Amino acid sequence: MAPWSGLWGGKAGGEAYRGTPVVVKMENPNWSISEISSPDDDDEDFLVGGRRKGGRGKNAKQITWVLLLKAHRAAGCLASLASAAVALGAAARRRVAAGRTDADVGVAAAAGESPVLRSRFYAFIKAFLILSVLLLIFELAAYLKGWDDLAASALALPALGVESLYAAWLRFRATYVAPLLQFLTDACVVLFLIQSADRLIQCLFCFYIHLKRIKPKPKSPALPDAEDPDAGYYPMVLVQIPMCNEKEVGAVAIALKRCDFCLQPFNLSTFVCWSLQVYQQSIAAVCNLDWPRSNFLVQVLDDSDDPTTQTLIREEVMKWQHNGARIVYRHRVLRDGYKAGNLKSAMSCSYVKDYEFVAIFDADFQPNADFLKRTVPHFKDNDGLGLVQARWSFVNKDENLLTRLQNINLCFHFEVEQQVNGIFLNFFGFNGTAGVWRIKALDDSGGWMERTTVEDMDIAVRAHLKGWKFVFLNDVECQCELPESYEAYRKQQHRWHSGPMQLFRLCLPDIIKCKIAFWKKANLIFLFFLLRKLILPFYSFTLFCIILPMTMFVPEAELPDWVVCYIPALMSLFNILPSPKSFPFIIPYLLFENTMSVTKFNAMISGLFQLGSAYEWVVTKKSGRSSEGDLISLAHKELKHQKTESAPNLDAISKEQSSPTKDAKKKHNRIYKKELALSVLLLTAAARSLLSKQGIHFYFLLFQGISFLLVGLDLIGEQIE
Repeated sequence: MAPWSGLWGGKAGGEAYRGTPVVVKMENPNWSISEISSPDDDDEDFLVGGRRKGGRGKNAKQITWVLLLKAHRAAGCLASLASAAVALGAAARRRVAAGRTDADVGVAAAAGESPVLRSRFYAFIKAFLILSVLLLIFELAAYLKGWDDLAASALALPALGVESLYAAWLRFRATYVAPLLQFLTDACVVLFLIQSADRLIQCLFCFYIHLKRIKPKPKSPALPDAEDPDAGYYPMVLVQIPMCNEKEVGAVAIALKRCDFCLQPFNLSTFVCWSLQVYQQSIAAVCNLDWPRSNFLVQVLDDSDDPTTQTLIREEVMKWQHNGARIVYRHRVLRDGYKAGNLKSAMSCSYVKDYEFVAIFDADFQPNADFLKRTVPHFKDNDGLGLVQARWSFVNKDENLLTRLQNINLCFHFEVEQQVNGIFLNFFGFNGTAGVWRIKALDDSGGWMERTTVEDMDIAVRAHLKGWKFVFLNDVECQCELPESYEAYRKQQHRWHSGPMQLFRLCLPDIIKCKIAFWKKANLIFLFFLLRKLILPFYSFTLFCIILPMTMFVPEAELPDWVVCYIPALMSLFNILPSPKSFPFIIPYLLFENTMSVTKFNAMISGLFQLGSAYEWVVTKKSGRSSEGDLISLAHKELKHQKTESAPNLDAISKEQSSPTKDAKKKHNRIYKKELALSVLLLTAAARSLLSKQGIHFYFLLFQGISFLLVGLDLIGEQIE
């Protein structure tokens, strides 16, 4: 702001600042104007008779500057959008030029998809797309010719030629197609409303939990003796880490002021590069659990078929053994049953009978040091408790758009679904990791079975049928990773949605025959399996990807605006409440969930009817990331283990870090044909909706088609150059 040169400033003071230009003060990042002043207005801008004489001219200058800055900001936004569009176009051209699709040999099999189902599903979408394009051309020609006025009198129109053909189509559409389509629409809307009501009720229960501050508490708090810390409640715990070809590397850069192993100080600009692989992170985190060493044993269950990976993991186990950790390495010769077979084999060891509880962590999970101290005490004096489950937290949730959208889904799953079911029903689906089981409950339920790809849900359902109770701890977190590429996420979702349908076929007779309360049977059959595992992917795909485009070509069948826009937006808002920082992504989340309905519907059908490779287990690849705090603590512990060296072996580290480059070269972004075909279908329906002047349907179909296009070109997740 210009210095004061008013009545008490003197003429000299005023003349001294006559040449001072207009000063604009702006606040980042919004570039909003705080104050604008010009010394040229000092003589005429003071109060005369209680009013400002030059106020109007000064306001005009302010408005001019505001408009200029707004225009500059808009130009910057347009430039950013243009550069983003150019980058997307370049990526799309590279993707098309490479020609790699999900139909390549081995890709569909690796994703766990049935080749027969995949080809038939894609053929159905293509046929529907061709029909839609033909109908669009037909309707466009009729619109240009003015035949759309024939709709009112089509039933009695005896015209000839092409006009008569169009009139016949109108009669057939109104008589046969529209009633059937309207019936399917109404049925899907009813399912949609039921599922939305279930979601709303869960959110209300979650709100009640937060309002009343309900939280699971141990029946008998196991506080250690202040004089003798080992005198507390420390039962024997077996810790299992199932692994399978976990050799992804996460490079860590840690800034250290001074290293413990060095004599000379480091500058802040000095970085120590530390290569921590997936198996190293998990083994280090588990071996550093705050629990008496004599009261827990770590089993590293290596199911890798790569000899190099086996050697690396075995050496890591030996290193921790030399440092005093009670840890053993197990490798199966016959790798049957995937993860369930691996866990079943480990539980058959003779020393397992000495342990009361078993904690399970997947290879990319890194529990905090106090994990056992916050979970195991819930079992004390609670003999009916079979499982204590902790929630997940994600170290890479902000890596890209795909991980942000996954974070929304999983935050809702833990915050709402798992917490509500755990508190009010004492039952929920075991998440497969970050949980502690009572070994007696596992044995009583029949142990691990290899009959499905969701062994965690299988053992949870069987334990529930035996009367065991579950506890979910929303305040105990275990860090892990989210898949960063769409290909990995797609494989994971296929397994997560085909497995429950396999399990439903197998468990339905046992649920009906089981001697538990009727409401528990109803909850398992209608809510746990049918509504949340079968109906949700069915109506999501059918309603928004098939019926909605069809209603554009058959306007006699109506889909209300509140079904297309308002209720989905409300449900998305409920989903995003547990992660409020993700609110800016509410629209992309809504569109992406509808896009993923294709994969989920395909997986659900594959599991329900036991098609193709529905029983094939696919490991979700991760990047080996870790949180900054854990990396620093792990680095300090790793450096302390190097007693014979004065500095880390950077050559060995760089060599180890560069070892998996061959595998990295095998990764590619691909074109997904089903998603691309549905993208063209939805955009075609959007064009047809313009002829009917259906505004909200047009915008929904347009943006949903663009969403399918971005996913079909694999532009939403990790981009591999």
